[in-house]
Amino acid sequence: MAAALLPEAAPRLLTPEILRTAAKQSQGIHLVPLSLRRAIKLYLRDQDKAHMNRKVLLLSTSFDRAKGTGAELAAAATRGALLDDPNAPSGAEQRAARWKVRSAYGDIGLRYREDETVAYVASRMPAIYAACHRVLREVRRRLPEFAPAKVLDFGAGPSSALWAMRAVWPKSIERVNLIEPSKEMQRAGQSLLDNLKGLPLIHSYDSIQELNRNIEKHERGHDLVISSYALGEIPSLSDRITIVRQLWDLTSDVLVLLEPGTPQGAKIISQMRSYILWMEKRKCRKIEKSSSRPPSNMKTIVAQEASLKNGSFVVAPCPHDGQCPLENSDKYCHFVQRLERTSSQRAYKRSKGVPLRGFEDEKFCYVALRRGKRPEGAWPLDGMKFETLKERHAKRKPEDLIIDYDDQFPSEQNEEVPNDGGDSLVPYASDEHELSIFHDSEEAEEEEEQTIRADLGGGWGRIIYSPIRRGKQVQMDICRATKRDASEGAFERVVVTKSKNPTLHFQARRSLWGDLWPF
Repeated sequence: MAAALLPEAAPRLLTPEILRTAAKQSQGIHLVPLSLRRAIKLYLRDQDKAHMNRKVLLLSTSFDRAKGTGAELAAAATRGALLDDPNAPSGAEQRAARWKVRSAYGDIGLRYREDETVAYVASRMPAIYAACHRVLREVRRRLPEFAPAKVLDFGAGPSSALWAMRAVWPKSIERVNLIEPSKEMQRAGQSLLDNLKGLPLIHSYDSIQELNRNIEKHERGHDLVISSYALGEIPSLSDRITIVRQLWDLTSDVLVLLEPGTPQGAKIISQMRSYILWMEKRKCRKIEKSSSRPPSNMKTIVAQEASLKNGSFVVAPCPHDGQCPLENSDKYCHFVQRLERTSSQRAYKRSKGVPLRGFEDEKFCYVALRRGKRPEGAWPLDGMKFETLKERHAKRKPEDLIIDYDDQFPSEQNEEVPNDGGDSLVPYASDEHELSIFHDSEEAEEEEEQTIRADLGGGWGRIIYSPIRRGKQVQMDICRATKRDASEGAFERVVVTKSKNPTLHFQARRSLWGDLWPF
């Protein structure tokens, strides 16, 4: 488990094998579950599929228009927009007059019609499910004791995030509140869930205001609140901040924000992350000032309770709670999840008239925040000593240098014969090599996840972008904490060579984009 929580036992518990397993956060090619594929097929069977390729293309064009609108606003936004402006115009009518588009969210750029909803389910839902599953799976790994019973899905769409939550926590979820203003999306989500058994209690609402009107004040807290691919459809930065503040107020434990892996999506995630951390720090400072009158003992107790109750920290992907080091650079933080395309995606998505390959890469940005104070502990490499390659060679015995040539060059009889059967999951011959490297023993990985996890301290950095392997050295761009309390962070290029540290070099060569790196 999180060995760094036990500083005196860390050197004894953390071995190179445990480090490699705990650092593994990336996921191989994701297979959309059979139940979801069947549900999508049944849903599309009852819909009008005429001109479906054109509908999918038009949906993609509408996303691009919304992205352009949001990019213009982001370029004009200033730091002052993140704070309350007493001179700003108030009232929903004045804000709506600026955009001339209104919805239950506030001001929004997209409204889904029936044809757009069908195209969304056929082309986008599997990819969004895969991204949500990847993020929630990491939350489960980093928070092994976290098992949400009551969840809120904002901008639910056809319930992609709900399918992912049921896959990650199949037994704990008891009640789900969905917020989706589009009636067509609500009907699609209900249709997709019709034939499932063992569903939790599900309620759908058009807006956060309707949710607050229909539930009691003491019941508004949710163990898990998720917003997936919804904030980017709100072009106004002030409305976006208002939405996130309301979602945070409805969160009793963990909040997850997920957006497309574009510069605009990364900027939205960075802004919302900074705002929540800043808001909670300001709240803690106010409580500390108000508790300055009591005696010192009482003051200390009140301050500790306030920090535990009102604080916040980043669970993933950031290893620190400071300013994002990529905020004023030409790079942006995002990740990628590969998935096998479903039959509907292969049928209706085209690229310049050519059928697509059997998989696609979904790029996404995300942040998972939790209430409370970040746990502190020893860093993973504290107390660990590594041998250089020269020292390792000096300890070798003569019999270790004997090479068995029969093992190095297997005979033709032992070579595997390719299977030409028609039951392969990969429909294209060109995909076989790329997909084969991801189809490892996923069941064994799931068993290891239950016992070996990375702790939430600042000693684990995050690998951003793909590592560069050149000869006997590996170069990695890593976001890491620079202080023991993870209050500040930096973006660094880390170079690991085989001659200086063969153990970490072995781990670096097997590290992928999105994995952790120990410090």
